[in-house]
Amino acid sequence: MKAIVLKRFGGIENFIYQDIEKPEINENEVLIKVIAISINPVDIKVRNRTAPLAEDLAHFDPLILGWDISGEVVDAGNKVTRFRIGDEVFGMINFVGHGRAYAEYVSASEEHLALKPKNISHTEAAASAMAALTAWQAFDRYGKLRSADKVLIHASAGGVGHFALQIAKHIGAYVIASSSASNRDFVLELGADQHIDYQTIRFEQTLEDIDFVLESVGAENFQKSVRVLKPFGTIVALNSGYTIDDERSAQAKHLHACYFMSVYSNSSDIQYIASLLGTGLLKPHISHVFDFDEMAKAHLQIQTGRTVGKVVVKL
Repeated sequence: MKAIVLKRFGGIENFIYQDIEKPEINENEVLIKVIAISINPVDIKVRNRTAPLAEDLAHFDPLILGWDISGEVVDAGNKVTRFRIGDEVFGMINFVGHGRAYAEYVSASEEHLALKPKNISHTEAAASAMAALTAWQAFDRYGKLRSADKVLIHASAGGVGHFALQIAKHIGAYVIASSSASNRDFVLELGADQHIDYQTIRFEQTLEDIDFVLESVGAENFQKSVRVLKPFGTIVALNSGYTIDDERSAQAKHLHACYFMSVYSNSSDIQYIASLLGTGLLKPHISHVFDFDEMAKAHLQIQTGRTVGKVVVKL
C-alpha cells in the first residue's frame, strides 16, 4: 500500500511516498480502507517536532502522521462486535499515539470509531473527528458548559472553533464568537449570538461576566480572558505554555481552569459526534480539499493559521 512517511522531523520536504505492508490487526481492531484524511495543527507541530507528542513518536520507523480518517472496513478482528466488513466508519485513531493515518489502509481499535452517518460524505466525516471531539471534550469533560451560560470562543472560525460554536448553541449557551471581521458573517450564520472582531476590539475591555472561555490563542490572551470571566467561571486552554502568573490570576478569581487540554480517542464521545452529524445539528465547514499527493500543500495551508473550518485530503 502507499503511505506518506516522515523520514525526519522538519519541513514538508521530509515527506516521502513509500510502499509499505498493510497493517496487521489484532482481535479488537478493524482494517480500514481510507477514503479521506483530516489535517490538524497538531500534524504540523509533530512534523516540526514542536509538540511533546513528537518525542513519543520519534522511535517509530516508519513514522506516519495523521489521526483523522473516514473509510470502509475491509477486515475485522474476531472480538470486534460493533462493525462488520463493508461498514463506513470515521474517527480519530489512537490519539495520543501513533495514528498512521497518512496511508491507504489503517488499523484502528473499534473503540475509536463510529459509523459514518449516511447524510454526510467521507470528506465531511474525516473533518469532524479531532476538531469536533476537542470542542465537545472541552465543554463536557475538561469544563462543564451549561445551558444559558455565556461563553466566549476565541478563533471561532477555525477548525475547533466552528465546531465549538455549534456545540455550544446546541447545549443552549449564549455564544460570543471572536474572529476577524472577514469571518463575521460565517460565525453568525453558524449561530453566534454576538461577534467580536479581535483585530479592532479589545475584548477584555468590552466583555464581562462571562461564564466560560474556550481559549486557543495563547500567550497574553489567557490573562485577558481571565479578566472577563465571572468569579468561579471556567477557562479551558487548547495551547500549552501557561505561566505561574496565569495560574495565580485564575486562582485569584477561583476559576475552574484547565491550562492545557489534550483531546483523546473515546468511544462514547465519537458516537455523540456522529449523532450530532446524523441529525444535522453539527455541520463541518471544509475550506480546502487536496489530493493524497498534495499532502505538502495541505500542511502549508494549515501553517497559514488562517484556515476557515477544516482542511481535508482525499484518496
